[in-house]
Amino acid sequence: MTQQPKNITLQGAGAVAQTVGKLYQQLSKSHRKTADYVLGNPFRAATMTIDELSEAAGISVATANRFAHALGFDGYASFRAALVSDFATTLAPVEKLRHEVQRPASSAEIMAAAFENDIHNIDATRRMLTPEHCEQAVDMILSAERIFITGFGASAYLAGLMAHALEPYVRTVSSVALAGGPSQAGRQFFKLDSRDLVIPMVFPRYAADTVWLTQRAVEKGARILAITDVPGSPLVPLADVTIYAQTDRNLSPTSDAAALILIQALCDAVAHRARRSVQAASQMAEFVLPWLYVPQQQRPGTTPVGKPAKAAAKTKGKTKA
Repeated sequence: MTQQPKNITLQGAGAVAQTVGKLYQQLSKSHRKTADYVLGNPFRAATMTIDELSEAAGISVATANRFAHALGFDGYASFRAALVSDFATTLAPVEKLRHEVQRPASSAEIMAAAFENDIHNIDATRRMLTPEHCEQAVDMILSAERIFITGFGASAYLAGLMAHALEPYVRTVSSVALAGGPSQAGRQFFKLDSRDLVIPMVFPRYAADTVWLTQRAVEKGARILAITDVPGSPLVPLADVTIYAQTDRNLSPTSDAAALILIQALCDAVAHRARRSVQAASQMAEFVLPWLYVPQQQRPGTTPVGKPAKAAAKTKGKTKA
């Protein structure tokens, strides 16, 4: 008797795996071969066209279609739709990309569409702002003893930019996303308490490490200001306050433009309300001046050609001699 494949109950195969499990012994040899591939590679199978599946599984296109019918589906399209539903959030960008690349367009048209996409996102993000949450977010930032900003993937870079923008106006702020990864962030979160603020940010596709670390921060008593995309985000139930950025994009999982503008807008609101913000910004600018590029002719004690005044005089004297 033919044995069922070991991966028959793979998590994520969902209803398809259950159906195949019930019917496996009744399937033909070629259909069992197809089932073995699908159940062993459910995510990959969900992204494949019928031609791609037939090639990967070593079967004919007709066999792939008959396999779908044998499971009770109307055809391959409905079979694949059932697989995709198990990975809806993860595969949504792939499906959008699949649709877009099939549409003929010039590079200029694609770039113009990207601008329109982000203009729409930014406008939607602005409309999602609520005065109460904006005030609460600024209060939380200015009253925190320490601020930890976290996010992984593309959000790690946004976290770094937010920490950079807040630096002049708060006592202690750091991005825990880039230095050492999640385990190092966990070491820092071990010391959290109610005086601290954690600002996690996640956008599709949601990074599990960010959600898990936020859960730990809640357990330690820290306050949570979440930055995410929709009320269904896994961060929302964990947060004291949430602000939203719309991040839809046609050719990639997430648009970072609206998220970045939301972060910059929040930092502007902090700068406006912070005590002695002008003095703090001025003092920081003066402090970092040695690391900033200034043309030589604009530096004190230099000649128009960029040589220090004393050195230029010595050179001039040697030339005459």
